[in-house]
Amino acid sequence: MDAGFKALADPTRRALLDELFRHGGQTLSALEARFDITRFAVMKHLKLLEAAGLVVTRRRGR
Repeated sequence: MDAGFKALADPTRRALLDELFRHGGQTLSALEARFDITRFAVMKHLKLLEAAGLVVTRRRGR
């Protein structure tokens, strides 16, 4: 439960969750385009959300 509160404490992570709720199944590039942060920052935020059990990521490609 603490991981969930920690994940939701950041406004950027809450905004990412809102975007994923509105348009589920987005790619990393699509999420990155919606925010004024780097690709690596988006990945870091998604990793915390995934660790808290709030999102599920699917990796495709190489």
